[in-house]
Amino acid sequence: MKKYIGTKLIEAAPAYRCMDGKGKVVITPHPEEAFPNYPSVEEGYRVRYPDGYESWSPKETFEKVYLPLSRNRDLKTDKPSISAEMVEDFIRKVHTETAGEKTTIVRAVLKNGFEIVESSSCVSPENYDEAMGREICMEKIKDKVWMLLGFLLQTAANGVK
Repeated sequence: MKKYIGTKLIEAAPAYRCMDGKGKVVITPHPEEAFPNYPSVEEGYRVRYPDGYESWSPKETFEKVYLPLSRNRDLKTDKPSISAEMVEDFIRKVHTETAGEKTTIVRAVLKNGFEIVESSSCVSPENYDEAMGREICMEKIKDKVWMLLGFLLQTAANGVK
């Protein structure tokens, strides 16, 4: 089979998949209310797709594949958008080093393993400050992450065609 990349905008809520003891599967936000003596409960998410289809996804699988959207309060709309919080949360690790006497190199590892590298340099070694160089690089990195997440959201909202 041919491989495909899939990106979609969905709605989801934490839920549990329970067996009622008679072989019937029930998806509920509160298993203790549905089945006080339930023999089998799995944590996951109730998922609703744009066409209205609903399903259930195991927690580990769901959280590996989907990125939660947070509302960007600086905007006038509730339409899907990228927020500064999402950008910050998408950066997993940051490594900083000095190259030579006046250059800072910053490598950011994102949640998905993608890496972004930026550098900053000053004219005079006497003015070099690694913390300032890191701050300059991090602004560039955050701008790139914002663009990449925007691209991802645009694709999820509108598809690729």
